[in-house]
Formats: sequence, C-alpha cells, structure tokens
Amino acid sequence: MCGIAGFIDTSRQKNRQELETIARLMADSLRHRGPDDGGVWADTETGIALGHRRLSILDLSPQGHQPMVSHCGRYVISFNGEIYNHREIRTELEDGCQKTDDRIGSRKDAEAQSSLPPSSILHPPSSSPTPWRGHSDTEVMLEAIARWGIEKALQRFNGMFAFAVWDRKERILTLARDRLGEKPLYYGWMGKTFLFGSELKALRAHPEFRAEINRDALALFFRHNYVPVPYSIYQNVWKLPAGTMLTSHPSPLTSHPALYWSVKGVAEEGLKNPFTDSAEDGIHQLDTLLRDAVKLRMEADVPLGAFLSGGIDSSTTVALMQAQSSRPVKTFSIGFDESGYNEAEHAGRVARHLGTEHTELYVKPQDAMAIIPRLPALYDEPFADSSQIPTFLVSELARRHVIVSLSGDGGDELFGGYPRFRICEDLWKKIGWLPSVAKRAIAGLIKSFPVQIFDRNSLWVEPVFRRYGGSGRLSDKLLRAADVLSAENPEAMYLRLISHWDETAKIVPGASEPPTIHTSSAHWPATSSLTNRMMFLDTVGYLPDDILVKVDRASMGVSLEARAPLLDHRVVEFAWRLPLAMKIRDGESKWILRRVLDRYAPRVLIERPKMGFGAPIGDWLRGPLREWAENLLEEGRLKNEGFLNPKPIREKWTEHFSGRRNWQYHLWDVLMFQAWLEASKTN
Repeated sequence: MCGIAGFIDTSRQKNRQELETIARLMADSLRHRGPDDGGVWADTETGIALGHRRLSILDLSPQGHQPMVSHCGRYVISFNGEIYNHREIRTELEDGCQKTDDRIGSRKDAEAQSSLPPSSILHPPSSSPTPWRGHSDTEVMLEAIARWGIEKALQRFNGMFAFAVWDRKERILTLARDRLGEKPLYYGWMGKTFLFGSELKALRAHPEFRAEINRDALALFFRHNYVPVPYSIYQNVWKLPAGTMLTSHPSPLTSHPALYWSVKGVAEEGLKNPFTDSAEDGIHQLDTLLRDAVKLRMEADVPLGAFLSGGIDSSTTVALMQAQSSRPVKTFSIGFDESGYNEAEHAGRVARHLGTEHTELYVKPQDAMAIIPRLPALYDEPFADSSQIPTFLVSELARRHVIVSLSGDGGDELFGGYPRFRICEDLWKKIGWLPSVAKRAIAGLIKSFPVQIFDRNSLWVEPVFRRYGGSGRLSDKLLRAADVLSAENPEAMYLRLISHWDETAKIVPGASEPPTIHTSSAHWPATSSLTNRMMFLDTVGYLPDDILVKVDRASMGVSLEARAPLLDHRVVEFAWRLPLAMKIRDGESKWILRRVLDRYAPRVLIERPKMGFGAPIGDWLRGPLREWAENLLEEGRLKNEGFLNPKPIREKWTEHFSGRRNWQYHLWDVLMFQAWLEASKTN
C-alpha cells in the first residue's frame, strides 16, 4: 500500500532536478501512506515526473522500490494497492514467455522505434524467461502491461489499486483505478501542468496549484456528507471514477475516463443470466468464492489481522480467515460506554467462539474527541460521516499489532443489508400511488404538529418504526418521513431519504448541484426492482465515495493497509446473479450471507438489530464539543467567510442545543466543512 503522485509540465521548461524536487515534495506529503521508502523518476524531454511513497507489504526488499521501470524499458509505474492474484499472473507470464513485438530488439532498433535517447534504454533484449528482480506484485503488473497492454492487463488484475503508467515509446500517461474504487486517485489541470495524486494534499504541494473551492461540489457535499465522484472540492480537480482508465499525451487533455469494468454492466449481465440452482447450492458457491477471496487477501510479508464489529460482514470475513489459518487470527474492535454505540461486547463473543486473538479498546469521549482536530488533514476535503472517528481509532489500535487488516465492507450494498432499502420500498408501495398534491398535504400535516406530541404518544407508533431497525426519537423519524413523502418517483424518494441537507441552495447561496449517479437515470441498470436500483446506487455512490474513503484515509493515516474480501469483483459479479429472494427473505436482510456464516458461528451470536459504527456526536455537541462548535458556527464568522448562509445553520444549532430536535448529521456536515476550511487556510 502506497501513495502516488506526479505531473506533466507541458511547458517543458524545468530541468531534471526541478522535476524531481517537485515530485518528491508531492510524494512526501503522502508519507503517512508509505513510510518505508520513497522515490521519484523524471524525463526532461517530455516534462513528466512520477513520485512514490511505499508501505512495504509484499517483497520488503529494495527490489520493490518505485517508481519501477519494466524490464523492456518501455513502461514506468507508480502504483498504490495490491494485486491479489499476482502469483497466478506471474506463472502465466512465465509459461507464455516469448519475444514480443514491442520488446526492444537492440539498442539501435529501440532508438529508431521510440526516438528515446540511448540512456533511456535500461535493459537489453532477452528471449529467456522474465528475469524477475523480486516477488512484488508491482513487477508482475508491469510485465503484464508490457505483454498484454494496459486494458487487457486490467481485465486480469484482481485487486485494489490506483496507478500511473508512463509509456516511454508512445509518450502516453495512463491513470487507472480499481473496479470498486477502493483506492483513490485525483487529477486535474493547473495552467499548463497536469497533476495527479492519491490525495489532494499531493496536488496542493505542487507550486502551480490554485485552491479555488467549487461551490457546486460544496452543495453536493451538504446533500451527501461527502463530495461524490467525479467532483472534488476544488475547481479543475477531479476524482477518477472506479473501474476507469484515463490516457493523456503531454498536451492539453482531450480524453475522458473510459470504463474497463462497470457495476452497471455486471448488474445487467447478472439479471439477464440469474443463478437458477437451489438456495443450498447458492450458499455453497458463495462460501467457496468468499473463502478464496479471503485467502488471496491473507497473503502478506508483514503481520496481518482483521477488524471485527460482531456484525454479519466482519464476522463472516473473520470466520473465513480463521478457518484457513493455522494460528489465531488477530482481531480488533472499539467500544464506547454509550450502549447505543457499543459493538465491542458483540465482537468479543464472536471472537471467543471463533478462537481469535482479540484486542478491544474502550474509548472515552475525550479520547475520541481528541481525534477531531486531525480530521481535516486526514480526509483532505470535507467529509462528514461521523463513523470516521471510530474507524480511525480501530485502525490506530490495529496498527499497534499488524500492518494489514481485513474488513467486511461491501456486504450491505451487495446483499441488501441497509434498513433504508426496506423503508423506501415499503413507503413507496403505501403512498406512491397518491397524487403529488395529496402527498404534500400529508407531509405538511405531519410537520404542523409540535414535535412533543409525537414523543409523548410514541408507545403505540414506535413498534411500526422498530421493524426497520435504528434508534432515535419518534419525532425525528416522523419528520424525516415527512421530508421524503412528496417525492415524484421512488428514486427521488430514495435520494431524499439518504440526503442530509435537501435544499442545498439555501445553505450554499449561488450553488447549483451538478449531475450525479443519483440524478442520471441513463447510467442505471435496466431492472424493474426498486431494491436492485437502490443497491446499485449505493454500490457506485455511497460505497466508494463514503465507506471506502472513510476506511482508506483512516487506515492510511496510521500506515495500515485495509483489505475488503467482499469487494472481490468475482463476489460482486456472483451477487448480481443471485435472485433478490436470496438476499432479502421474509424481512431478513443479507439472507444468503447469514447462511454462509451459519456454517461457522451459531446464529444467536449474530442476530441483533443493525447498529451503525458511529459516535454519539449529538450528545457531544450539547456537552463537551459545545464551545468548539459554537466557535465554528458563529454567525459573523459564517457571513465573513462567504460560503454558507448562517440563518438555517443557526436555527438548527439552536434547536439541537435545546434538545427539541436532533440535527447531529446536518450540523456535523457544517462543522466538518468549517474545520476543513480553517485548516486549509494554514496549508
């Protein structure tokens, strides 16, 4: 696991030392992602420079140093991630090794073909098997690219990755990102310079970077609590979407990200060719597939463990790890004294049954709150999923013992685990047939009652809401339901259901939300199932832009590599072939995943209401975080900064502090932006 960075200076005015110095500055801003080694590579003729920071996981020797040049001398790579099937690819390359058309025949021929100076030809021709330097997956990637070309090689990689490859013959830079978006990659133009890097801080380290906030992207942040792909918080800077590659000559960028794999394509193919065997066959095949996905991700030359919350996804991952390990797996969980946020007890019971070497840490509020000042630098752009705090804490705990940790991310999106899927489906069935005017009238009626009435009469209504899981006051749930009632179609209802600030123009004056996957139906798979559409939208939106960002920045912030077996693309492809009844059955979510886990752990250990991995932010804002929040939300400050409208923010802050409403998510969005803005002024 590493950090990558680089640029192409199309003016070509910088000498090698200047190129390397800037590339090193960019890469060194990512030292937390790769504390073990660093390197740069530059070519003055084309103005390109690549930088790299390395967290050594496979092949700890200098033979894994990056940027790395292919044996044929044609390709240079800076790579972040892991290719889990690198051994299989290595064997295939060795078995089929022969002299290829683009292998340099001689130094003289190479100079004629590529117009490169003699000093750039690094290796003589060879018809013998590939002379491997070491056993790193990076080297295998390079040789696969040299043998098959980048796009065909991408189709064979099973892994999480973001990389930049420079083709010295064609003078083309290619950026690529893994299928599900586990590893990040930003890019953009600043004047005549094309920049890219694993995090925005790498781009900001370039002397030509100009930090101009994108107000439209800011509006999207307040809707989603993250900035969705392809946007970033800055003008002229973009996130490379998952499953795409971008190619560019050292001239004005004209190409756009091109898909080499897509969830939409996988979903449509799976729905056309559904799994038709018995449920028991499906359970067995999923078990076998997950076992292999876990096994591949257990390879490391450093200590390895797993996050364990005691829920379905992490428990399944750990169970499959322990079933294939000759020694107790190291597992880690975080606990809070607040019962509504504490999963440690459940995790401990699962760990004892599976026989893992379990470590848990109960966190005091002051310990968790001490992390908050670090969040802006850690996440690098506004990000307001409050579970970022426990995710960082459990990563920090795990890093004291291991360097690689497996997680259960992806199970909810692939197997129908979120309660909101049922909420939206049921709600639309009940009221979707009503005319819009009637739905708006019902919503207005609900909002017209004082919230205290709902809470005083909650005993007879609460059971209706309890079937969907979750916690909180009845008034908050009813008023939230009223917000989504007037939606014109079920997808719009789902968007409102998952939105924080719905009318974003009221909080970010002058902003207009650009299109996203939620508003671009042409990019949705063809399916009549609303639940399938919601799972798709979460897989291409919420998963890569929230969940995977949260895990990547938290784990990389402490130099820990996190791996997610459930996001093996073979698992994703199989999941989309499964009929919906194998995912949600008789009101039970993740049905088939639960049946796999039944093979390894008794159901009584796992069966409990779904609990979010969060922190009691709402209570903290009324207590120990009050002064910090009040300072960031001060009306004069908001006016002077000029990005946000103070009125709706101050109204929600007053209501929250008084206890009349729980606006913790809306306020956390504002506070995380304000904290990020404050930190960015000092960078």
